[in-house]
Amino acid sequence: MKKGVLNKVKLTSLSVIGFLCMACQSNDDMPPVPVYEQLPEETMPPEVIEEEINYKLPEIDLSHWKVTLPIGRPTEVYPPEILNYGSDESLKPFMYNDSVDGSLVFYTYPASSTANSSYSRTELRELMDPNDLTKNWSFDEGGRMKGTLALAEISKESDGDFHRTIMMQIHGRLSDEQRELIGAKDNNAPPILKIYWHKGYVRVKSKYLKNKNATVEESLHTDAWGDDEGFNFDEYVGFEPFTLEIIASSGKMEIILNEKDTYTIENEDMKRWSVFENYFKAGNYLSSKDEGAFAIVKYYELEVWH
Repeated sequence: MKKGVLNKVKLTSLSVIGFLCMACQSNDDMPPVPVYEQLPEETMPPEVIEEEINYKLPEIDLSHWKVTLPIGRPTEVYPPEILNYGSDESLKPFMYNDSVDGSLVFYTYPASSTANSSYSRTELRELMDPNDLTKNWSFDEGGRMKGTLALAEISKESDGDFHRTIMMQIHGRLSDEQRELIGAKDNNAPPILKIYWHKGYVRVKSKYLKNKNATVEESLHTDAWGDDEGFNFDEYVGFEPFTLEIIASSGKMEIILNEKDTYTIENEDMKRWSVFENYFKAGNYLSSKDEGAFAIVKYYELEVWH
């Protein structure tokens, strides 16, 4: 963790008595200037003890991320504006520092959503080149993301169970050529990986190709992919910080919890996924539209490698 500025406050008290009187008379009539006297040592107030306050800031480089907010249509903030999240009026309610524990906080609730979703989010999207959204990566090229995070607070459903939120993703993307080939309205492709906080556990969801004999062109369509059954790690993380690492490589995806438990997906579906571009996502993507629902996710560290 990177410590912020160390503020020191030092107060000292020195009491003096006496005064200097200037009379509107001649010099001969002026009273003698009194001598300043210091109070006896035993009567002086004790010196205030030096107080040290440590402010912690998250060590997260946001220069290669944009963020989506649950306001507007929705609102997206890119670099370099995202770097000023501490003073940006749009960002401050949803993305801010907790200087006590050194985390970057993501707050969200049901409101605005993106065109291909019905849920709201305060979520980062990886930008390999902040000036070019078409620059992404494939599984053959590989990618790795690692973060230390925690679910701080989340609302409950009417039956008393906690809502759930997505904390990490690998999202697919069509190239411009692929979009034109299949006549898609945008470059959106399915997410190959979603990692949830679900009732205190880390839950992993991925995709499978419905028709293993599908052509490359057929596999580019979103409806060519189905949701797998998912996987829950055994460890209960609750509301405490934990570490997640995702490693994507040719035909393979590894998810590592707290640097010890690994879930690996390595099959024909992963090999076929190499047709897509990809980008990482991290933050707070609330899977609820209930009135009064909300979630607060904290990130202490977040890094990406290619």
